[in-house]
Amino acid sequence: MRRPSALSRNHYFVIGLLLGLVLSCYIPQDIWELVQQEECPQEVAENLLIERFGQDFEPHLNLINKPLAAKKPVKNVLRPRYYSSELGIREKIFIGVMTSQENINSYATAFNRTTAHLVNKIKFFINADSAKTNYQLKNIVGFTDTRESRRPFYVIKYIADNYLDDYDYFLLVPDNVYVDARKLTALLYHMSITFDLYMGGTRIGLGESTDAPPSAGNAAGDESLNDSDAAGLSDRNYCALEAGILLSSSVIRKMRNNLDRCVRIGITNDHSVNIGRCVKYASRVAGCQESFQGMRQYSYALNTKARHYKDLSILAKEPAFRNATTVYPVQTPEDFYRLHAYYSKHHLELVQQRGYALEQKSYRIANGSISNKILEIRWPLGVPPPSAPETRHDMLTWQLLNGTHSFLPNANADRAVAPLSRIEALDFAKVLDIALQYAAQKYPKLHYHDLHSAYRKFDATRGMDYQLHLNLYEGATPKRLLLKSLEVVKPLGRVEVVPSPYVTESTRIAILVPAFEHQVTDALDFVAQYERICMANQDNTFLLLIFLYRFDSPSKGDDDPFKTLKKLALDLSTKYKTDGSRIAWVSIRLPEQLSAPIKPDDWLLHASMYGSQQLLSLAVADLALPKLGLESLVLLAPPGMLFRTDFLNRVRMNTIQGFQVYAPIGFQLYPCNWAHFCKECDTCDISQSSGYFDRQNHDVIAFYSRDYVQARKLLDHLGLPIMRSDLDIEQLLLQAPQRPAGVESILDMFVAAQHTVHILRAVEPHLRFGLAVRSHLARGGSLPPTLPADGCGRQQCIHLASRKQIGDAIIRYEDKSILQK
Repeated sequence: MRRPSALSRNHYFVIGLLLGLVLSCYIPQDIWELVQQEECPQEVAENLLIERFGQDFEPHLNLINKPLAAKKPVKNVLRPRYYSSELGIREKIFIGVMTSQENINSYATAFNRTTAHLVNKIKFFINADSAKTNYQLKNIVGFTDTRESRRPFYVIKYIADNYLDDYDYFLLVPDNVYVDARKLTALLYHMSITFDLYMGGTRIGLGESTDAPPSAGNAAGDESLNDSDAAGLSDRNYCALEAGILLSSSVIRKMRNNLDRCVRIGITNDHSVNIGRCVKYASRVAGCQESFQGMRQYSYALNTKARHYKDLSILAKEPAFRNATTVYPVQTPEDFYRLHAYYSKHHLELVQQRGYALEQKSYRIANGSISNKILEIRWPLGVPPPSAPETRHDMLTWQLLNGTHSFLPNANADRAVAPLSRIEALDFAKVLDIALQYAAQKYPKLHYHDLHSAYRKFDATRGMDYQLHLNLYEGATPKRLLLKSLEVVKPLGRVEVVPSPYVTESTRIAILVPAFEHQVTDALDFVAQYERICMANQDNTFLLLIFLYRFDSPSKGDDDPFKTLKKLALDLSTKYKTDGSRIAWVSIRLPEQLSAPIKPDDWLLHASMYGSQQLLSLAVADLALPKLGLESLVLLAPPGMLFRTDFLNRVRMNTIQGFQVYAPIGFQLYPCNWAHFCKECDTCDISQSSGYFDRQNHDVIAFYSRDYVQARKLLDHLGLPIMRSDLDIEQLLLQAPQRPAGVESILDMFVAAQHTVHILRAVEPHLRFGLAVRSHLARGGSLPPTLPADGCGRQQCIHLASRKQIGDAIIRYEDKSILQK
């Protein structure tokens, strides 16, 4: 039976249809536009583009004149100058000495002479209550506040402000304490810097009743102390300043951060107590550390009442004295030197004992039980083994010699035999004498007859090796000779780094370029090269041209041989006037004997631009340097050289005023287009087929004017007079009997003068010669078929090709079959 109120599915369908029709009649027309606007914006845009441009449209972004997105700026990484700054590597020890003005020239000076050269840094702190400043010591710091209780805190503040990040440990001592710096440094290298360190001799049984101010000061001090301090026990475990207090950098940093509170609680005149309270409050260190990480700093108190306190032979019997790092109190400055002599001798004996023990240990393990390949033991002990060559070009050859001559010196086939120099002859005689003494000890029955042969080899990592073959005989007469071979080694001494003054690459270089009349074309090419490399790039240089006129040549008008050079110099100086770069010139009139007409190809085969008259370089420098001043960096160069900017930077770095002169060894290019042994290439790297480093060419040298003038004055009275005018050049060319032998150039002059400056000779790949020869051949010229008339010799003439290239050409010329191939 069905319920009358129930509705079927059909009823719901009919009701929904009627409701939809009614709503469609009453909804406004604008609602459909709102619905269309809510469609996907991307789809709507694509539909519009398709309706406008068609189905194949591909959109493109137009970024012209559109602001781009801001890029993240690149940060330049500023790296420190030294690795130690970047890695946080610090020096080990700083010693601060608390002294007085009365003891500066006595106790403090003795302390400085016995300790300063063994530690990283030392400073002396005084109360500067007077205007006296004429002290012998220079490392003095004075405080104007003369309150004695504040003095240690001023020292802590000065150390923290200036040296906290430079040193690991700081030692505070009075001026009457001797410090064994060697032992102290060795102690510190066995301790870790990552922990707080407050080390020294402990003070026992101290009170503060005598030095404490009235109750107000005590109240201020008790405000920052704990209960144990109030009980009077706080001063029982402080390090004694009279024996030295060793602090780590972390403790110094914490003391600086709490320096105001330390000043308030440092109310006594006892510096040990004030420093101890500050350390205890700032770093929370329990007390003075007599030992740390198994290491202990010993202090020895001298018994000044006993008579034998100066008798070091008695004191040396006490282990506490031998192991002491600090000895106090020193009564007189002379006692510093006595103690220093004793401890220096003691350390020397320890080093000798360790060396002997190591030598004996090496002998024990080198008895054959372990292979030498594993132990890497070589003869003699302590000397590095011979260096192994990486390629066949790095092999070190043995040089045959006898008592007077050497054969094939420097592996040079141009000279088969060369006499030994005086130093080489003395060295060989000494080596032979040592070998004969050893032979007499090892072969007592044999007698020396003569030297069969000898060889030597120099290894830069080992030293000089000698192989001596001796003819010995037995008996009274040499009936039968026995050949014995001995090897002698002269090892290198202690290698030290020579300290050099600090130089930069911003120094201004005055380039001096002399030119003869036949070298005008080469000088024009050099000026063009100088404009391209230096003037256009605003390099800090100055060019001074030196015109060498013949005796009868005009120096003005149209007949002036250097007219084009002068005009070019003026034009370039005007062009680069705003940059501060200019070109000037100096004229020098040669004497009559040097004024003979010279063809352009007469001196081309000479390695030097001066030909056979290299002494003219001294006259050029003497007459040109007054135009520059004594503080100028001078580079003397020929007009036929080719250089780069890197070469000028090396001149700035290697030429040091009062310390070093730089004489680079340039690379001489072969005249390939004339000799046809090689292919010409200016931009190629150096190689054996394109040229060689000419050690005989001394035309290029860099020096400071003051160093040159001082060296010239040393040789002025020895036959090398200083040129003050053109008329003095004739005196320079005269062969004076007292003139030093072998002086032909400025480099020889520095060597003969024995000046205090060093002379640096080094190969320079960016300095090349041979440009004058190439330019002459390019202009249609030719080289002379024979050597120059003055005979430049094998060493002073340029080489046309390498021995390998000439040998191949000779073989091809003689063997027709090879020539046809």
